[in-house]
Amino acid sequence: MAAPVAAAAGRSAVLAYSPALRVQGMDAVSFRVSASFPRQRASFPSIRVQRIPKRFQVSCSAKQETIEKVCEIVKGQLALPEDSTVTGETKFVDLGADSLDTVEIVMGLEEAFQISVDESSAQEIQTVGDAAALIDKLITEKDA
Repeated sequence: MAAPVAAAAGRSAVLAYSPALRVQGMDAVSFRVSASFPRQRASFPSIRVQRIPKRFQVSCSAKQETIEKVCEIVKGQLALPEDSTVTGETKFVDLGADSLDTVEIVMGLEEAFQISVDESSAQEIQTVGDAAALIDKLITEKDA
């Protein structure tokens, strides 16, 4: 087969096709790209992605009162407006929190709940529900 020349988004690329179904290319920045494809066709099962209604989703295992208190602390730490929606499924990054904000949130939670969160557990916290579940677990361990 002949080597076609393609232009995409203002860049030119040259692709060469060989009989072994190997595709090689070089773009304008001179990076060599290659990929091999088997001669036989593979069949893939069809995959469908469906949204699961919220009433069937499993939320975190934390108590509702803990989740509500964590939501209020997070709103305060991030200086969010009172009317902003924060739930157990809310991710800190979706609220604009960076890693420093997350550390400050964990410190605020430690102070409010009189607990101590170790660094490895703190790094696993991604959502409000994660934080609430960890708090409930630590309080249960502390009381035992």
